[in-house]
Amino acid sequence: MTATFVSTPAGSRVPRGDFVNEPFVDFKAAGNARAMESALEEAAFHLGREYDLILGGRRMKTAERIHSVNPARPSQVVGVHQKAGIEHAQLAMDAALDAFESWSRTTAEQRAGVLLAAAERLRRRKLEFAAWETFEVGKNWAEADADVGEAIDFLEFYARQALRLAAAVPPIQYPGERDELLYIPLGVGAVIPPWNFPLAIMAGMTAASIVTGNTVVLKPSSDAPTVAAKFVEVLEEAGLPDGVVNFCPGSGASFGNAIVEHPSTRFIAFTGSKAVGLEIHERAARVRPGQIWIKRTILEMGGKDAILVCEDADLDAAVEGVTASAFGFSGQKCSACSRAIVEAPVYDAFVERLRARVAKLTVGNPAANHNLGPVINRAALESILGYIETGKKEGRLIAGGHAPAMADGGYYIEPTVFADVLPDALIAQQEIFGPVLAVIKAGSFEDGLAIANSTEYGLTGALYTASRERIDRARREFHVGNLYFNRKCTGAMVGAHPFGGFNMSGTDSKAGGPDYLYLFTQAKSVVEKL
Repeated sequence: MTATFVSTPAGSRVPRGDFVNEPFVDFKAAGNARAMESALEEAAFHLGREYDLILGGRRMKTAERIHSVNPARPSQVVGVHQKAGIEHAQLAMDAALDAFESWSRTTAEQRAGVLLAAAERLRRRKLEFAAWETFEVGKNWAEADADVGEAIDFLEFYARQALRLAAAVPPIQYPGERDELLYIPLGVGAVIPPWNFPLAIMAGMTAASIVTGNTVVLKPSSDAPTVAAKFVEVLEEAGLPDGVVNFCPGSGASFGNAIVEHPSTRFIAFTGSKAVGLEIHERAARVRPGQIWIKRTILEMGGKDAILVCEDADLDAAVEGVTASAFGFSGQKCSACSRAIVEAPVYDAFVERLRARVAKLTVGNPAANHNLGPVINRAALESILGYIETGKKEGRLIAGGHAPAMADGGYYIEPTVFADVLPDALIAQQEIFGPVLAVIKAGSFEDGLAIANSTEYGLTGALYTASRERIDRARREFHVGNLYFNRKCTGAMVGAHPFGGFNMSGTDSKAGGPDYLYLFTQAKSVVEKL
């Protein structure tokens, strides 16, 4: 279906002016709500379709299948996908290497044109893709819309950045020479995205790879392959040549490792857990027979993100920011607030206001647009419930703590808050990736900063204060890649908030920023004597 509500004009193959973020849909408007309901009805009609591997443009079946299911209704199959195995790794690599020979020689304008054409198609089908996200990963309407909008932003932004890179010149022209600086593609890359932003992150890493002239083996998450399959269809419609993106759902332990370790793989772009990211980094570091380069890893991993609330903060604004950051998409974001660190003079008041605010959140089927939908699968449900049991020993439960039974058997967990948690408690140190928040009392602003910096991660953080002095100090000492003042710690916007973290949160790649495409290229200095 075509979304007629979007005020942004349709995209074109030539960037129209400066980059502008895609606007959010106002679902409070009756027409937009009806359009989303229609999109959900249309998507529901197509649930259960089977999708093929795509290697060099060739559709393939496999002996094994991946069944993607609706986490709000696990008996409902969203898509049936072929399962790539070790035996498909060389086929995928051959297809990508073959396509690289021609794709790497296309102009930046041609490659940017494909991204802009894809952005135009996504913009027209915005609610259709949002509906598929609701079914496949359990996002409510606003979360799904934001994810699709971010994917459009990545396509538009990286298209413009690729043209900027192509026009780069050395800072000095040496007398008697013609000096050039060329940013050339690396080669074949493995793109391994997560399920929690099934379109935005997957499309962003893929778009950055191909707009710089590389080719890709795309291994989407087994929890979200359908959205990825539909995005690949959009790329094909936009004119992407065969073999530039090879669609290969499969097991990380078999197909994924085979691609990471392949001597012809030039780079790996990964977003996911710390454990898997470090394993990929280690595997990529080993030089294989026939390998003639050091593989590059572009890693976005976990977070244990904190919001520090000072005694002079606007408490109502802080409560809203913490609630949105902790429980948006059921806390299944690496940027989610999982620690609220509150100065002692306002601690009790904050806890009571937070308890009252969280009590207003609704849990239920995301198709009905509840605040919290399900977590992604049964393994996640059981892991989060295990942390909740630990939390009952480490803090005072003031909200949630249960997995409510639903008619369709979805994987639901109530928004859960523990107060009086010590900074070194398990639930204050380990990434839970679910709707669980630890509230920690700080004796002072300095104490709060130390607590905020006390984990192995360093992704996002926020500070609520009226003090310019505290803001200036936090700008220097709050050690995270994305720091926000007097607003929530989630919701990074492409272009405005380049995204990536420190320490065990990854390689600080700054996705959606002006430097990101450098990671997918190598610079070649060319000098001609005149």
